[in-house]
Amino acid sequence: MKTAACYIRVSTDDQLEYSPDSQLEKIRDFAKRGDMILPEEFVFVEDEGVSGRKAAKRREFQHMIALAKSKPKPFDVILVWKFSRFARNREDSIVYKSMLRKQLGIEVISVSENIGDDKMSVITEAIIEAMDEYYSINLAEEVKRGMTEKARRGEYCSIAPFGYKIENKKLVVYPEQADIIHEVFVRYVNGWGHKQLAVWLNEIGVTTNRGGKIENRTVEYWLNNPVYHGFTRWTPTGKTFRDYHNPDSIVAKGSHTPIVDEELWARAQERLSEQKRKHIKNRRENVPTAYTLSGIIKCSHCGASLARSQREYLQCINYCKGSCDVSHHIKIEKMEMMLYSAIQNDLESGNFTIERAETPRIRSDTIDYAKSIDKAKQKLQRVSEAYQRGIDTIDEYKENKARILAEIAALEKSAKTELPEITPEERSAFAEKHLKTLDRLKSANVTECEKNGLLKEFIKSATFHKTDNSVSVIYLF
Repeated sequence: MKTAACYIRVSTDDQLEYSPDSQLEKIRDFAKRGDMILPEEFVFVEDEGVSGRKAAKRREFQHMIALAKSKPKPFDVILVWKFSRFARNREDSIVYKSMLRKQLGIEVISVSENIGDDKMSVITEAIIEAMDEYYSINLAEEVKRGMTEKARRGEYCSIAPFGYKIENKKLVVYPEQADIIHEVFVRYVNGWGHKQLAVWLNEIGVTTNRGGKIENRTVEYWLNNPVYHGFTRWTPTGKTFRDYHNPDSIVAKGSHTPIVDEELWARAQERLSEQKRKHIKNRRENVPTAYTLSGIIKCSHCGASLARSQREYLQCINYCKGSCDVSHHIKIEKMEMMLYSAIQNDLESGNFTIERAETPRIRSDTIDYAKSIDKAKQKLQRVSEAYQRGIDTIDEYKENKARILAEIAALEKSAKTELPEITPEERSAFAEKHLKTLDRLKSANVTECEKNGLLKEFIKSATFHKTDNSVSVIYLF
C-alpha cells in the first residue's frame, strides 16, 4: 500500500473551480480506490488566491517539496485535482516533477485528468501543462489590457497613495494625510528641500502607509505624483525606478478630488525642473567607490553605515535620507586617525571586545549545507530582482524575503557547531598579529582598497559616537 500526499490550490480566476474541501474529497476518493493512505499531515492546502505562476511564492508547496526530500521518503505519490494546481509554469513543472520522480521516486498524479501510464502519457501530460501555461499567460495579458483601459479612463489602478483612501473602488481624500501633502507642496515651493521636509515629517511623527519612516525619495515621489492635482498615472511596462516622465506611462484626468490646485502644482514642478537642471550642472565628478572606511563605520544613533557624502567627508546614510535625527558628519582623514588610535589602544591594553566569526562549520553528514545556503542566498537575490522589476509587490517581496532569511538562518544553525570561547592565548596572539596589520594600514604604499580589505578581516563593526567624538570597535576572530 502506497502513502500519498496531496496538494490543493484554488485559483480565484476560475469561476468553475472546486473549493479546497471539494478537491480534498475527490482526492480522498481517488486514494481510497487506488489503495493509498493519505495521512492528514500530508495534506497541503495553499491559501486562497495565491498565484500558481511561480512556485517560489507558494508556501505550502515549498513545505511539501522540502518534506519530500526527507529520508526515508515520507510518501510515494503527490495527488492533485489538476496538473494546473501543481504548476502553471512549464519550467517549474519540469524541474519539480523531474526532481521528485528521478531523485526521490515520487510521482505526481492528477485525479481528474486520466492520462494513463504508457509512453503516450508523457506527451498527453506535456500538452495539458502547455495549455495551462497558455491560459495563465493569456489571463495575465487580459488583466494588463484591462488595467491599461482603466488607466486611460483616469481610473486608479493601484493601492491608495498617501493622502487618499479607496471607497467603492474610487479614490477619496483622507483629510489628515491630505493636509500633510498640501503642506509639503507649500513648503517646497517656499524653498524647503527634500531632506529638510523628510526630517520635519519624521519629527512630527508622520509615517508612510506601511508605517515606515519618511525619506528624501518619499518626498520626491509625492511632489512628482500627478494624483495630487487630479490626474492618474500608470505604467503598463512595470516599475519606472523614479523616472517620473517615462514615455510608457499613461497619465489621464481622474475623477477624484485634487489635494493641490493647478497653481501650486505648477510652481512645484517648475522648482523640481530647476533643481534637476542645477543638479546636472553642478554634478561633481564620480568619486571612486573603494576607500579605506567603506562599510566600516556605523552611526551611534541609528546603526546605519557612514558613507562618503563628499570627497573628504563621511555622513550617516539615513541622515542623508532624512530618516536619522543626528548628523555624524566628519572628515574622513580625522575618522581614520580616530579609528587607528582606538585599535592601537585596544590591542595594546588587551581590553577589547572580540567575537568568533560565525562562519558555518559544515558537518560531515549527508546534507551539503554550504550548497543549500548558497542556493537560498541566490533565491534571495532573485526575489529582490523580481520586486525591482515590478513582478512582485512590496508585500510579496517582504514575505518572500522573510521566509528565505528564516530558511538561511535555520540552515546556518543546523550547519554550525557551538563556537568555543576565545582563550587568553588566542586574544594575545590576535592583538600581536593585528598590531602589525595596523602598521600596514598606516603605510602610504598600501592602496585604499587593500586597507579596506585588511580592516574587514579583523573588525566586525566600528561605531562613531558623535556626542563624545569617540570610536568603539568590536573585533572579529
